[in-house]
Amino acid sequence: MNIQEIADKLKARFGESVNFQDNPLAPFVRVKVDTIVQVAQFLKETPDLYFDSLMSLTCVDYPANFTIVYHLFSMRHLYKVILKVEVPKDNAMVSTVENIWRAANWFEREIYDLFGVKFEGHPNLIRILLPDDWEGHPLRKDYQYPATYHGVPL
Repeated sequence: MNIQEIADKLKARFGESVNFQDNPLAPFVRVKVDTIVQVAQFLKETPDLYFDSLMSLTCVDYPANFTIVYHLFSMRHLYKVILKVEVPKDNAMVSTVENIWRAANWFEREIYDLFGVKFEGHPNLIRILLPDDWEGHPLRKDYQYPATYHGVPL
């Protein structure tokens, strides 16, 4: 099954909540933020899809929003699919998929730590790379690096 067929199955199930983008380098399915959990559950539990592996989960900082990017793989069928969810910067929040793919736990914590995107329902959304008292999220394009940290020049 190719990405277009996967997108067609999603479109039939979720309608306007999904939109196939035929990018020549990496085609993907754009998913509305309020349906990402349902789409993820469908992709994992549907037998002819069975996306059992979350290979990567990352974030991209665009001028108007953050885009959360999910790379999924079906080890049973050898399919790949990319999902993208846009979240506004002023309310950077998306539901967790940690209960669907356990690997999302650390990926989501990394995105929270470095970009400040909150994953609603995450069981332990705390910093994973930076100290607990670090201020801000250093992979945001508007981040201003501090001159010192606990008196040590940076």
